[in-house]
Formats: sequence, structure tokens, C-alpha cells
Amino acid sequence: MNIARPGAPRALAAAALALALGGCATIENPNPRDPWEGFNRPAHNFNEGVDRVVLRPVATLYREKVPPLVRTGVSNFFGNMADVWSAVNSLLQFRLQDAGDSIARVNINTLVGIGGIFDVASNFNIERHREDFGQTLGRWGVPTGPYLVIPLLGPSTLRDAAALPVDRQFNPISYIDSFALRQSLYVLNIVDKRSNLLRVGSVLDEASLDKYSFIRDAHLQRRRAEIYDREGDDRETPPALPDESLNPATGQPATGQPAAAQPAAAQPAAR
Repeated sequence: MNIARPGAPRALAAAALALALGGCATIENPNPRDPWEGFNRPAHNFNEGVDRVVLRPVATLYREKVPPLVRTGVSNFFGNMADVWSAVNSLLQFRLQDAGDSIARVNINTLVGIGGIFDVASNFNIERHREDFGQTLGRWGVPTGPYLVIPLLGPSTLRDAAALPVDRQFNPISYIDSFALRQSLYVLNIVDKRSNLLRVGSVLDEASLDKYSFIRDAHLQRRRAEIYDREGDDRETPPALPDESLNPATGQPATGQPAAAQPAAAQPAAR
């Protein structure tokens, strides 16, 4: 997710450096997918603090004060812009039907739905396919790499982090000339996404024994499913994750629990 423009890389680098210096403790028996846990846990705690102090209160106020119809229009507007990049990535992945759906959605919602405020395409049963460049790299065979928590941005992987600059570059918001309008849209997008995850965050706070491990394992499984687990996907099934049998809530062996029974998605911080 795009947070800011000028000064953001410098601030992000400073936060990452501080976390790296404070999170260099060696983790005994590290998770094979999470060799950088000594950095990731402090980064996760930092993000949780920012969310607790800033994002969650703002998102809660937004949800309480803004009428549902307006919030739906805001979500539809940003979803319509995201469909543009999804169409490109579907083409790069040779998913032509998905690309056609995304192109049709953009055309219908932009023209008939007043710039995407109304999701008219869904009324015609045109499915939305969310694709980003990280998923495209995965389809091209680029390995996931270690799990990574990015300060202010949240759960990711080395592959997805490398794809972020491309996603940023082709975000339609980045082509808006007005700095004030561009930054306002970035902030509104963040608040809108966070408000839609308020209930998920509450469930995580109550259910997970180790929130960090739960989010990590759920995020990795969700991203894997987004790349491979598609109906009619003719690709070979990817190799099993190194510790797929671990319980996502504790990081301990799940005593025979199949991977399919584990959580498919949970991500309080938008990417």
C-alpha cells in the first residue's frame, strides 16, 4: 500500500534501521519460512502500536461517522482503480478470462458506475480478480522467499516486497498531478481498508494465542492460494511449505491437522 510520497522512503528506512538494531536477537529453532523473526517481531509490534494509536481510532471514527452508502462508494472507487492493474497482471499471467473480466469491470463501472462509485459490474455477475505484481512473479516461478514484516506496511515476503515498487509505479493514484489530492486519496484508501478490517482485528485479538504467528502463517497461506489455488488452474501443485503442518496460532506442530483446515486469510495491515 502507498503511504506517502516525499520523505516516506527516508522515514521508512529510519524505522527499519531502528527495528533491525533492536531486533537482532537470535531466535532458537526459527520457523523455516521466517528466518528473520528477530527483525519481524519488533516490526510487527511497531506496526501494532501505530495501528492501536493512529489507524484503528481513525478507522473507527470513519466507520461511525460516515454513512454506509458513502463508505461503499469509496471502497468501490478504489476497487475500480485496482481493477486496472489487476487486468494487466492477469494478462502477464496469461489468465485471459480474468483479464477480460477486469477490463469489462473497469469499463462498465467507470462509464455507468460514475467513475467506479457504483459497482454495476457485479450486478452483471462479472467477477473481480485481485492481482498484483507479487502474484505475477509467483506465477512466473519466482520463489516466495522469507517472510518479512515491513514497517508501516505489514506482512509480506521477500518476493512481494521486491514487487512493491512496481505496484506503486502503476497505481493510478500516482499519476494524479495534484500533490494534495494524491496524498488525500492515499490516506483515504488506507483508512477505508482499515475500517473494513475492524471486525477481523477484533477476532484476531480474541482468538490467537500468538498473534504474530497467526498472522504470519495465515498471510503465507493466503498468498500461496492466490497464486496457485484456482479452479481450472493447469499448473502443477506447488511444493509443500517447509512447516505446513504447524499450528498457525502457536507455531507448534498441529498434531496431524491438515493444511487445508488452517486459516486462509487474516491480515490486519493492508499491503
